[in-house]
Amino acid sequence: MTGGDRLLYGANPARRLAQAVDSINAEHGDAAFVIVTGDMTHWGDAGAYAAFRDKISRLDMPVHLMVGNHDDTAAFTEYFPNAPRDNNGFVQFTLDTPHGRAICLDTKSPGTHAGSYCQARLDWLSARLQETNDPVLLFMHHPPFKVGIYAMDAIMMQDADAFHEVIAPHKARIRHLFFGHVHRAIFGNWRGICFSCMRGLNHQVALDLTAGQSEIPGNLEPQAYGVVLVDEAAVIVHMHDFMDSSPAFSLHAPESVDPVRYQLDMVHAGFKDL
Repeated sequence: MTGGDRLLYGANPARRLAQAVDSINAEHGDAAFVIVTGDMTHWGDAGAYAAFRDKISRLDMPVHLMVGNHDDTAAFTEYFPNAPRDNNGFVQFTLDTPHGRAICLDTKSPGTHAGSYCQARLDWLSARLQETNDPVLLFMHHPPFKVGIYAMDAIMMQDADAFHEVIAPHKARIRHLFFGHVHRAIFGNWRGICFSCMRGLNHQVALDLTAGQSEIPGNLEPQAYGVVLVDEAAVIVHMHDFMDSSPAFSLHAPESVDPVRYQLDMVHAGFKDL
């Protein structure tokens, strides 16, 4: 988010967030809650947090906010004074759900875009894991592993081994790890833990596995958010391209789509307001 309706990489983050909020309310209004995995703003300025608060407050369900490397914790606290923190002031907390405990971590490291997880935070996480035998869903901003995009791997969580030592005794209970930071859809398994990452709502990190550390490749892929379905048997993660304007139709009626009209619609969609 930026302040003053300012564009970011040619796109309008305020408009894109408002569109996401409208979509969530209309299509997934039965969600138990929304978790934002960090980077609520791009420059961490007060105007951006004011704009973010204005848009996000329209959600019909509870919202839980996490900080990322682009956030400023002091400015965030000014606009969200009731956001939970641990005893050391880190923006991390737990949510107990019918299907286990969600643990939301603060991986921000002041003065750098890389993530960290110091001993105080490790101790907090260890205590949260030990105080329950419930299944666990982990949420964090920085991934604790490389994703193959060199510049992003340079600013991953720097304390990955220490982090893994804390969670390793509980791995059988950790059902999924959700993270942000990389701004693109990524799914996989790290040391036996399944994970997922969604696209950003404004700009994306492009899939360029050859770019060097000095260059973060970017693009404007369609914005998306994740829809997570959890029960006793499974954790299912859908990526929702909520602004997709291609026609909806029944797969039982292959003649229901006019290919000429479809091509025209796609051309029009390419010039939609960012």
